[in-house]
Amino acid sequence: MAFKRRFTPRRKFCRFCADSDLPLNYKRPDILRDFVTERGKIIARRITGTCSHHQRLLTTEIKRARQMALLIFTSTHASDVKKKSTL
Repeated sequence: MAFKRRFTPRRKFCRFCADSDLPLNYKRPDILRDFVTERGKIIARRITGTCSHHQRLLTTEIKRARQMALLIFTSTHASDVKKKSTL
């Protein structure tokens, strides 16, 4: 009798709790980009595994980085997206 292996997902963990040296700051958009989709939406904590405390701080820092033009608001704000020209 063959047993099927059940899929067990890897346990998610908060990157900021695991590594206290990892800065959560708007001045580091390279870290913040991991938590934003290509379209500019902030990824939910149930998907990223971030704890609730750090998710709240992360959201604030992403919004600050957007205001300082370090991150994009939407995909239309990206420089690689071509705008439709009006004829």
